[in-house]
Amino acid sequence: MIRVLIILLMGVSIIGFGIAQAENKITVKSMLPVVVKTFPQAGDTAVDPAIKEISVTFSKEMITKEMWSWVMASKDSFPVITGQVKYLADKTTCVAPVSLEAGKTYAIWFNSQNHNAFRDTDNNPAVPYLLVFQTKQ
Repeated sequence: MIRVLIILLMGVSIIGFGIAQAENKITVKSMLPVVVKTFPQAGDTAVDPAIKEISVTFSKEMITKEMWSWVMASKDSFPVITGQVKYLADKTTCVAPVSLEAGKTYAIWFNSQNHNAFRDTDNNPAVPYLLVFQTKQ
């Protein structure tokens, strides 16, 4: 009798665990948006200083009504933004027009601990991402 009860309890526990796992199923929709691509690419040490745009692409469609957080890692490493930041028609890529200097290292946070306006269409904030690159001389 005790053995049957233990087996029944184990079965209930396994079923309960399976239901909990099904409710917490990981999908692109259920997870926070993440950066999937940047231009320039993170870690690039030979970026042409003549480029006129920096872009960040997320894993999901984002709220595109002027909601973004291009955050300074430091004043010296933040590029000069020369115009209006905007989303492209794909609703996943945000672009900023910039002016860069030769031989300089740039660092930009897309979202941060205190600034998280990059949000998907369900209003979930994107995971913070640090873009660091260097322009060539």
